This record gives sequence, C-alpha cells and structure tokens, in this order.
Amino acid sequence: MLAAGTVVSAALLLVLGVLLGTHWGSAAGTPAADSVEVGFAHDMQAHHRQAVEMSTLVRDRTDDPDVRQLALDIALTQQQQAGQMFAWLETWGVGQGRTEPVMAWMDEVPGGHAGHGMDLPEGGLGSVAEMPGMATAEQMARLEAADGVEAERIYLQLMATHHVAGVEMAEAGAEGSELPVVQRLATAMATGQQSELLVLDDLLAERGGPLDDL
Repeated sequence: MLAAGTVVSAALLLVLGVLLGTHWGSAAGTPAADSVEVGFAHDMQAHHRQAVEMSTLVRDRTDDPDVRQLALDIALTQQQQAGQMFAWLETWGVGQGRTEPVMAWMDEVPGGHAGHGMDLPEGGLGSVAEMPGMATAEQMARLEAADGVEAERIYLQLMATHHVAGVEMAEAGAEGSELPVVQRLATAMATGQQSELLVLDDLLAERGGPLDDL
C-alpha cells in the first residue's frame, strides 16, 4: 500500500486541483453539455483514474526506486489534474454524469479522430474501457498478480501505451477547446506525458524491453 504520507499528499493534490479548477473554471465561461470541453473533462478524468490505479499498484509490487518515483510522480500529477477537471464540471453545472457517448467530443475537433492518430468510430464509444490506451481488465489483473521486475515491465509497458493515447487526447483537447483554461491544462498534460514517455521507454529498455504476450 502507499505510505500514509503519500496518501495524504495525493488527497491534498486532489483538493488543490478542485480548488484551482473551481477558480479558473468559473472565470472561463460555461460550455454546453455536448461541448469539447465537457467531453474532454469527462474522458480525461477516466483516463487519469486508471493511470493513478496502475501507479499505485506497481508501487506496492516493487522496491525499485526509479520505478517507484516515476509512478509516484504520475499518480500525484494526474490526481491533481483530475481534481481540476472535476471542479470544472461542477462549476459549469454539468456534474459528473455523462449525457454524451465516450469520446464523442472528438467529432468536433479539427481533423477529428484520424487527425490525432486515433481510429475511432464517429459518434463515440460504448464505454470508458474502450478508450484509446486503456489497459484491459486482464492486463490490470496481470499487473496486480505480478511483483518485482515482472510488475515493473508490465507497468512501464502499459503506462507507455496509456501515455501515447493520453498525449493524443490532450492535444485534441487543446486544439478543439475554445476556453483558455482547458487549452492550458491540456497542453501541460501533453507536454508532461511526452517527457514521461521518454523515461518509461528508457526504464523498460533497461529491463529487457516490451513483453511479447502483454
């Protein structure tokens, strides 16, 4: 399990994210329920939740300081960002319930799904589990059952795939949104995850590279 101090830090960052999101979201205007902004916030929150879950799992399954530090950085960053997006949705009066299909907002982004490297059906997806980059239930179970170097390799490989899709989604959100607050956070997400991808790839290569059966 995460140490008590880490849990407190994650909780504080979530609260900070909510406060920041409430402040900036209220100043930015109120997008419609079917807007790029609302769809992006819903979907990226869900995407971030799995990244936090994977990062928490691997920290319980390895003593490697480099992997543990990277996982902590990813978990805390994405927890804070998720808090901001949660607050946007509340401030905009939309709440956490969806009215549009998953990823349907991408239809409104210039270039659509294809223009951002995603092969998705027009009109969105049927569930969050189908989102690009999401680890399957079987892959998550495999990570949960592993330990040591095996857990590290599974985590690094799954998170790299997760980040590639996260960057594409963030870039689409930045391009498709008309609100500066969303553009700024989405751009920061893309930049941060691109940097983390370099570290993920390096750490995975040091451990023998991708697993063929994952």
